[in-house]
Amino acid sequence: MYRTDPADGSRTIAGVLLFLLPVQFMTVLMAGAAMASGYSIYTNAISDLGVIAATAWLFNASLFVAGLLNIAGGYFLYRSYGKGWILPVFVIAGIGAIGAAVFTLDIPGIHGLFALAAFLFFNLEAIAGSTLVQGPLKAIAIIAGTLGLIFLAAHAASDFGVLDLYGPIGHGGSERMIVYPALFWLAAFGGYLMAPATSSRSP
Repeated sequence: MYRTDPADGSRTIAGVLLFLLPVQFMTVLMAGAAMASGYSIYTNAISDLGVIAATAWLFNASLFVAGLLNIAGGYFLYRSYGKGWILPVFVIAGIGAIGAAVFTLDIPGIHGLFALAAFLFFNLEAIAGSTLVQGPLKAIAIIAGTLGLIFLAAHAASDFGVLDLYGPIGHGGSERMIVYPALFWLAAFGGYLMAPATSSRSP
């Protein structure tokens, strides 16, 4: 039997927003890597696309929109589920993305702080989001967020010269392993939220 309470509408809107976030951003990442002459996924950081003339406007706009979508998605998710942790985690992650778009890599100190907030809290979203789903998606959420956090720690250790943990995927590949698991999770979670919700499936 399908739920008919008003929270269903908020759940669906959250699903649409959180699905669109990774779809539009990953599309821009792929397009940007193709457009930027000499850009290397192995060597270059994701945010290099924000300071290369051919891709700066596209990348920064997409990252800014990703932050807005995350905040709005978190708001509607909170309206649907009512759990207090939802809004702060989604807002901080969204502000991190917006800040990294506004303060680009040529302002490294400020950009780095916003990027760190985004890296950390988008992965925490995935782990915390496991409490909102059931079945295999719960395990996928935990694995995705944990994997992103492991690579965040390894990437930070490599950046600060403590250890060289980039390995065969390089600086750019390591950074993508922080970002991609959480984005894949958001796409799956968005699809889950858009599906008709039944009272038996509701966590």
